[in-house]
Amino acid sequence: MKEGVILAIDQGTTGSMALLFDHTGQIRSRAYSEFTQHYPQPGWVEHDPEEIILITMKVIADALKGGGVVPNEIQAIGITNQRETTVLWERASGKPIGPAIVWQDRRTAKTCDQLKAQGHRDMVQQKTGLVIDPYFSGTKIQWMLDNQSGLRERAKRGEICFGTIDSWLVYNLTGGKRHITDYSNASRTMLYNIRELHWDEELLALLDIPAEMLPEVRPSSEVYGKTDPQMFFGTHGIPVAGIAGDQQAALFGQACYRRGMAKNTYGTGSFVLMNTGTEAVASNERLLTTIAWGIGDEPVEYALEGAIFVTGSAVQWLRDGLQIIDDAKETRELVRSVPENEDVYFVPALVGLGAPHWDPYARGLLIGITRGTSRGHVARAVLESMAYQTRDVIEAMERDSGIQLKELRCDGGASVNSVLMQFQSDILGVKVEVPSITETTALGAAYLAGLAVGFWESRSEIAEQWALDVRYHPRIDEAKREKLFKRWHRAVELAKGWALE
Repeated sequence: MKEGVILAIDQGTTGSMALLFDHTGQIRSRAYSEFTQHYPQPGWVEHDPEEIILITMKVIADALKGGGVVPNEIQAIGITNQRETTVLWERASGKPIGPAIVWQDRRTAKTCDQLKAQGHRDMVQQKTGLVIDPYFSGTKIQWMLDNQSGLRERAKRGEICFGTIDSWLVYNLTGGKRHITDYSNASRTMLYNIRELHWDEELLALLDIPAEMLPEVRPSSEVYGKTDPQMFFGTHGIPVAGIAGDQQAALFGQACYRRGMAKNTYGTGSFVLMNTGTEAVASNERLLTTIAWGIGDEPVEYALEGAIFVTGSAVQWLRDGLQIIDDAKETRELVRSVPENEDVYFVPALVGLGAPHWDPYARGLLIGITRGTSRGHVARAVLESMAYQTRDVIEAMERDSGIQLKELRCDGGASVNSVLMQFQSDILGVKVEVPSITETTALGAAYLAGLAVGFWESRSEIAEQWALDVRYHPRIDEAKREKLFKRWHRAVELAKGWALE
């Protein structure tokens, strides 16, 4: 067994986590801390980029201390990140230009409407694999350039850097020496041609974004640079060697290396990805075609993706908004207090609906309430909504790819909830598998970094480390499954378009 550890930085939407993995893929230590969410206007979501760096460095220090690990034992650093969140900063000083605009932010919805009305939908999908939506980085960058005087001119002069959070972290960890991103994150900007593998001049012109501000795009597994001693605990020379957007990293960490293998990660939102190999499958179902990863000099591999905007954050809403729970863990027992939903449904369109509906004007809906409705029914409706949305996406994937799903590998925070996982299997009608290590996003980043420095030799070695914890089998009959699903769709239709004037 190789000595030392790989550090994985999992920089998520609501917090940063640092994990140290040994050669067997086991977690030696971990540390987590939340950071501030800013909501300056309805539909706007922002982060402070400098706070993200401070919190990230804090959790790295905490993980090292907790595991009794000294920085020199780190063989490589892998980064996985909330995707699409957009940061601009000064190249010379490294200071951010205002707040980061988060992937959930909807401020550019009208811009996206205009782009669609002007007939750009097919061109954007063909080049980027994406739908035109405020979710992606492109219109966020345009908004920032439009709303600060002189910023576009500075960007044209090469004074301003754009990056998703991976770029921002690498820039800081390397002391400003590297301004890069990887294939997986570049494919989420709505500016990158995923088939020809370059920033697309036509898309940059469409949004009036200067090419000078964009990062260099590199494979997801290679040594990008070394840590700067001022930034990284006085040590230098630790390779920063793996990057993948959080969902692609989870697909990698789940060892979904064969075409047709799929995973769902239950986080703030939920993201279903299916590996489609070296073929970029165009979607007729309004799913996303995305780059899964590129390993060194190997051909890039692709995935179909369904992005569900609100799942875990709906549980946070039960806790912080409605205040009917104190902790997310309470939902399991609360849901068990009501064995059926009794026709209560929740459509979690708190920031619009993602795949396959793509309605930024949909809003949350709780329906079917009677005098007998309790906290348990509301909690059950929230949990079940995660499973219904997952089935919506998987059925669309099956139609696009012609691949029939045989099993779904699940990870993320909510995958430990046995009530949810059983219902997910029930409503899909297939096996649901939860691995023994559910931090597969961070594990994927660690694997990508470890491959680049020879800590692991191959993907087949990694695949052998994947270990099952729990396998769920469907327990309800077809008639009940379809009745529940039909009622869910009726509720979704009622939630659509609510925020349109």
